[in-house]
Amino acid sequence: MKLKLENVSKVFGDKKAVDNVTTELTSGVYGFLGANGSGKTTLMRMLAAVSMPTSGVISLNGEDISDMGARYRDVLGYLPQHIGFYKSFSVEKFLQYIASLKGLEKREAKERIAELLEMVNLSESKKVKMGKLSGGMKQRVGIAQALLNDPKVLIVDEPTAGLDPKERIRFRNLLAEIASDRIVLLSTHIVSDIEYIAKEILIMKDGRLIQKDTPQNLMKHIASNVWSVDASDAEIPSYQASYKVGNITRRAEGIDLRIISEKKPAPQAVNVPVNLEDLYLYYFDEEVGA
Repeated sequence: MKLKLENVSKVFGDKKAVDNVTTELTSGVYGFLGANGSGKTTLMRMLAAVSMPTSGVISLNGEDISDMGARYRDVLGYLPQHIGFYKSFSVEKFLQYIASLKGLEKREAKERIAELLEMVNLSESKKVKMGKLSGGMKQRVGIAQALLNDPKVLIVDEPTAGLDPKERIRFRNLLAEIASDRIVLLSTHIVSDIEYIAKEILIMKDGRLIQKDTPQNLMKHIASNVWSVDASDAEIPSYQASYKVGNITRRAEGIDLRIISEKKPAPQAVNVPVNLEDLYLYYFDEEVGA
């Protein structure tokens, strides 16, 4: 299974939302990381065949997905950033409705729905109406509907926004479990969602794909740029004005600043291990500041 993008761009008026993206994806979890407006959602919509590229080609196993039509939708599962639900439908009825839209036979759909409800831990809530569900439960219904046709390409866009930490952990563990034999694309700006499960991270900025590598290699790339600095209260504004300050930690013995900088920010500064939040700040400091 190979999903390939070749010089893919999307233009809206005079704005280039996605700018000449070329990459190749195989089985496993891929995390698309970027600030709001970076082009992630536009790219995901093109990968889901909801929107067509202005230029360039997206192909699955060598065939243009725009030529595949229904055959591509048969192997695709999609959970958009905002999914519409019928509030009066029960969880089970909603999934039956989506299964019918996807062309599943009634008996097959019944068995598949039961299997997925167990997978997303909603079996006991199958008769609950959608309007009564929590945000996390709705997202689990969302991933269940995306998996109804056992897709080989699963695309989920900002799936954990607004979820509490427990629900986020449960959701990303579920994605990791199902990714062994399919391509899973996860778009997010919450770095912890992809830190432990992503095979590779694709960093989007201003519509361009600026980095694509394993989390370990990406963090290794900036290993010498993350510092710990002891500082006083009076010194903090000066450091913030001159450097990217990722964290301010107050301890009994004083204040510790976590700084991302290509040069040593102070004589007493020492390098510290890198995490994905440092990586995000390295590329998107202006969005963090805003």
